[in-house]
Parts: sequence; C-alpha cells; structure tokens
Amino acid sequence: MKRREFSLTSAGVLAGSVVALSPVGTAQAQGKPPEAGKDYLVLEKKVPVEAPAGKVEVIEFFWYACPHCFAFEPALTAWLKQLPKDVAFKRVPVVFQDSFVPPQKLYYTLEAMGQLEAIHSKVFNAIHVERQKLDKDALVIEWAAKQGLDKAKFSETYGSFSVATKVRKAAQLQEAYQVAGVPAMGVAGQFYTDGTQAQSMERGLTVVDYLVAQQRKIKS
Repeated sequence: MKRREFSLTSAGVLAGSVVALSPVGTAQAQGKPPEAGKDYLVLEKKVPVEAPAGKVEVIEFFWYACPHCFAFEPALTAWLKQLPKDVAFKRVPVVFQDSFVPPQKLYYTLEAMGQLEAIHSKVFNAIHVERQKLDKDALVIEWAAKQGLDKAKFSETYGSFSVATKVRKAAQLQEAYQVAGVPAMGVAGQFYTDGTQAQSMERGLTVVDYLVAQQRKIKS
C-alpha cells in the first residue's frame, strides 16, 4: 500500500491487495536471480542494524490498518516458521500520517507487555474483519481492555517514555530505508524490496531469501 493510496476506499485497496499477492513473477519462474535496481533496491547509505553478530537482520515494515499487510500476513507467518537460525527478524510499524501513531504505540505496548504473540493477529482481525477503528488513543486502550489486558497497566505502558522512544526509532528506521509503501522488507541494513519491486509480496520473500543467502556467503 503506497502512501498515495491512503485516500482510497477500502474496497479499492482490497482489490489492489489481490494484485500484491499474485503468483510469482516471470523472472522467478525462469530461475533468474533477483536483480538490484529491479527486484530490490540497494540503499545509498547503510542503516545500522540491531541483529546479534553473525545474524542477518530482516525487517517487515507494516501498518495494522493496511489491507495489503493483512493479506500478506499468512504468507509471512508461514515463512517465519521456517526462518533460519542466522536470521534476526523484527516488525516495524510505519507512520505516514498522524493516525498511524496509535497503532504504532499499540504494537510496542503489546511487545513491552509480552502480549505481542498472543494479540498481534487479533489487531489485524479487529480492523479488517470486525471493521473496528483503532486510530485514536482512547479507542486503542478500550479495545485492549476488552482483550483481557489490565487497562491501567496497558495505559501506563502505552503512554510511557520507552514506547515513545520506540515509536520515534521506528519512524527514523522507516525514513532510513526510504519506505515507499507497506508491506515492505528491509535486509541487512542495505537492501529494500516491496510488492512493486518484487512483483508481489510472496516473491518479495524469495528476494529476501536470496539477499540473506548472499549475506551468508559474505560472512562465511
């Protein structure tokens, strides 16, 4: 979902998401390796990574209210189940406008409370299936309480300095990777791909696998 698409109707965006997760492109079908500048971009300035030594950092940039991200989640989940031990994966919620901040804070609050694994998919479901709006602080806090989380503890964490710091760092990382839309993937602080570059997000995972393998060769 590109920045310019945020004004589109849900129906129009959902129609676009079908294209974003279409079958793999011609290049992959013919066995051609991904190409820099075509299937992925090489960043002009390397981004600092947080992955432990010996591991390749892979980032998914996403937004909870993005239908493309929701459609991509099953493929990403299946990919994560086979994640090599030398890959350090993390999600980074993006902010393209002010309404993105509450979902960002929700993500990092769930992470801080150790509830991310249990509730991450429920956030997507609430927005895209139940059609709930989670774009304001009060709405997020009320929704979290309905999920059985301690309202006072959630509110305190949600408004904490640590969560605010993570939100700020997420915005900085997003800009460093020059994220044009979501979902998108960053690899090793050097490479960027998304559904447009890779022809589909499913093929994007293949591009990520290729880039990880290249980094593995360099480290060996």
